Amino acid sequence: MDPIVIVIAVAVVVLLVVVGVGFVATRRPSRGEVLEPPPVDLGTATPPDRVGVDEREDAELVEPEVEVVDPLTGILPPEVVITGPELTPEEEAANIAAAEAAELESEQELAEGAALAERPSFRDRLSKARSAFSGYVGSILSRTDIDADTWDELEEALIRADVGIGPATELLDAVRATVKERGITTSADLIDAVKAEMKQRLAGPVELATADSPPSVWLFVGVNGVGKTTTIGKVGKRLTDQGMAVVMAAGDTFRAAAAEQLGTWADRCGADLVRGAEGGDPSSVIFDAIASGAAKGADVVLADTAGRLHTKTNLMEELAKVRRVADKGEGTVTEVLLVLDATTGQNGLNQARQFTEATDLTGVVLTKLDGSAKGGIVFAIRSELGIPVKLVGLGESAEDLVDFDPDQFVDALFDQQ
Repeated sequence: MDPIVIVIAVAVVVLLVVVGVGFVATRRPSRGEVLEPPPVDLGTATPPDRVGVDEREDAELVEPEVEVVDPLTGILPPEVVITGPELTPEEEAANIAAAEAAELESEQELAEGAALAERPSFRDRLSKARSAFSGYVGSILSRTDIDADTWDELEEALIRADVGIGPATELLDAVRATVKERGITTSADLIDAVKAEMKQRLAGPVELATADSPPSVWLFVGVNGVGKTTTIGKVGKRLTDQGMAVVMAAGDTFRAAAAEQLGTWADRCGADLVRGAEGGDPSSVIFDAIASGAAKGADVVLADTAGRLHTKTNLMEELAKVRRVADKGEGTVTEVLLVLDATTGQNGLNQARQFTEATDLTGVVLTKLDGSAKGGIVFAIRSELGIPVKLVGLGESAEDLVDFDPDQFVDALFDQQ
């Protein structure tokens, strides 16, 4: 082919492309946002070149309008062009604020839904405690009537579940009276009567008390190894999540790394930490923490205390001193919580007796209830010492430290599923 012809052909193609691009540029509005075109019903749609023409002629553009533009039919794809008046800065700010608020609300709903879904249940977490108890309950339920063997099995089940001989005897005496009064004859009704009696005896306030004038002071006592410091951290996380200002007092000055452990929790939940020298006076640390909390307007001061001493000083005497010093501070001691390891069984009950003599306990925090604990220790503490179990640990995370619910606890213990 003649080179001159090739050059002319290329020039013609280039010219057509330039003309086409220029045509598109002249047809595009100076304002607006370009979107992909929606599906168009060819049978009923208004021809693209007439969309909005009649309405726009001799009229001021006051609202956004949509126009389908087909710059080069068959060559370039059609476009949807939205044209309209520019937004004022106030309108733009309002739109941004509305979008951010909607996004925040969506995130909060997702977070609440996740928290609700992950909340531990007594039924799911007491499987180990229930396994040791359910065999006896199943055997009792298989009986057609109530006889001496039924009562013997029930008593053995309660004792093996760490309820204790004394509390188990008192409980069954009350149930016998109920059976006689109501004329109960079936084993199923007997189990229902036992559950009702246990729920009634475990009932009591579980809310952690706060002072009318902050800061409220919550002292945590217990021997080393029961999870006392970790419990304080979890309680602090709960309070800060509720919007409260929290100060943590590292009063267990005799245990290595106790202050560092509590400091980690303080950083995690946004609480302030007050600590002293290792081996220093626990009472002075707690007194300083209360003063700091009062000065900063804190709502609650969570005080860790010694669980073991390096001297011959009696631990109970030291705790009694801590309580006296705490009462002299600017805050108000509203809770003295004994932290117990549920897996220690009756040994935990003996610890509770000793701490009750040294300090005026207001409640018990029972940790590791989801482990190998038999569960009956809850009933033994409430029955023998008259101290309510207020919090229980059903797992490792902060959310697994939950308020004690007598009804859910008893139902989970007797559950045969």
